[in-house]
Amino acid sequence: MNPRRWWLRRSLRFRITVVATGVALLCLLAFTGLAPALIGIIQITAVDQELEKAPARVLDVSGVPVDGKPPLPLTAQDIRTLKSGEPVLRLEGASAYRFRGRVVFSGDGTPRLEVYAHTLLGYENANTLGTRWLAVAAVLVAGLVGIATWLAVRSSLRPVERMRVAAGELPHGERLPVPPSRDELQALAQALNALLARRDEASDRLRRFTGDAAHELRSPVASVRAQAEVAVAHPDPDFSIEVLESVVEESIRLSALVDSLLILARADTGKPSRAEAVDLVLEAESAISRLGTELLVRLNAPPSACLVSATRSEVELVLDNLLRNAARYAFSTITLTLVPVGRDVRLLVDDDGHGIPVEHRAKVFDRFYRVEEDRGRGSGGFGLGLALVAHLVQRRGGTVRAAESPAGGARLEIRWPSW
Repeated sequence: MNPRRWWLRRSLRFRITVVATGVALLCLLAFTGLAPALIGIIQITAVDQELEKAPARVLDVSGVPVDGKPPLPLTAQDIRTLKSGEPVLRLEGASAYRFRGRVVFSGDGTPRLEVYAHTLLGYENANTLGTRWLAVAAVLVAGLVGIATWLAVRSSLRPVERMRVAAGELPHGERLPVPPSRDELQALAQALNALLARRDEASDRLRRFTGDAAHELRSPVASVRAQAEVAVAHPDPDFSIEVLESVVEESIRLSALVDSLLILARADTGKPSRAEAVDLVLEAESAISRLGTELLVRLNAPPSACLVSATRSEVELVLDNLLRNAARYAFSTITLTLVPVGRDVRLLVDDDGHGIPVEHRAKVFDRFYRVEEDRGRGSGGFGLGLALVAHLVQRRGGTVRAAESPAGGARLEIRWPSW
C-alpha cells in the first residue's frame, strides 16, 4: 500500500493527533538526550560553589603534597591545568572528583599550588537515573499530548461536523446560521452560505431556462407535427407543397431557437476566451452590411478606431443581435452610434419604432422575456437575443441598458471596456 495514500485516507483528527504526538515525543527525547550533560553541569556548578568553602591542599609546582597529607589523584596534565587556573574533573568509578587550583608564593618566594577538592558522590548514577526517568516521562507526556490533542481536535471539529450535516439537509432557499464569534467557523458559515446561494441561483436559473426552452420548443414542434399529420391525412400534391414550405419555415425557426439555446448554454458554463483588441467601428460596418434590410441604417462613429476588450466573435454576436432587434421594430431608420467615454466605449442603437415601455426596460435583457404577449411567428424573436447580448457584455465587465431613443423608439445602450 502506498504510505501517502494510506495517510491521506485517515481522518483529520487522526493525522493532527499523530503529528502533534510525534513532534512532542521527538522534542522530549531530544531533551532527554541532553539530560546527562545538563545534570552534570548542575552538579558541577553546585560543587564549584562548595569548593570556595573547602580547606585547601598545598602542593609544590610538580604536584607533590607539602602539607604532610596523602597525595591527590592528579596526573601531570591535571597539575598543569590547575596551574593555568582551569578546573579539573576526574571520574573514579561511580563517583567523580572536582579540583580547582591556584598558584601562590610562600614567604621565601617559593611557588606553591593550592588545590581545593570536592567529591561528587553518585555522579554517574545520577546521570543514568536522571536520563532513564526523563525518557519515561517523555513517553508519558507525549501520550498525554496525544490524548489532549485528540480531545481538543474532536471538540474543535464538532461544530464543523454539525455545520456539514446541516448544510446537506438544508432545503432550497434556507441558509446556515452564522456564529456571532469572529473566527474560522463564522468565515466557514459565510462561505457555505455564499455557496448555497450560488447553488440555489443556478438551480433556479436552470429550472427557468428548461421551462422556457420547453415552452418555446413546443410551438414549432407542435406546428410541424400538426401540418405533417394534415398532409398525411390529405395527400393532395398541391397542398403538400404548401405544407412542406410551412414545415421548412418552422424548421428554420426551430433551428434558430436551438442554436440560440446552445450559445447561451455554452456561455453559462464556459470560461470566457482571452480578450483581445477589437475595432468596434470596423465590426459595426460589417454588421450593417450583414443585416440585409431595406431600412435606413446610419453609423455615427469617430474617425479613429474604437478598440474594446473582447473577442471578434463576441462583438459580432452582440452587434448582429442588436441590429436585428432594432430592425424588427423600427419603422424606417436605425442609428448606430459609437462614442469613446473614458475607459469605456459607448455603443448606442436607436430606432424609430414604438419603443419599450418604462416598466419593461429593466427586464428586456432577461432570457425569454418578451414585451409582446404574442409568441407566434409573426413577432419574429424568441426573447434570447438581448439576453445573449447582456451576458457577453457583462462578463467582460461592461453594462447594458434600455432607454428611450430621441427618434421616439427604443435605445439600447452598451458600455464596453476599452482596450
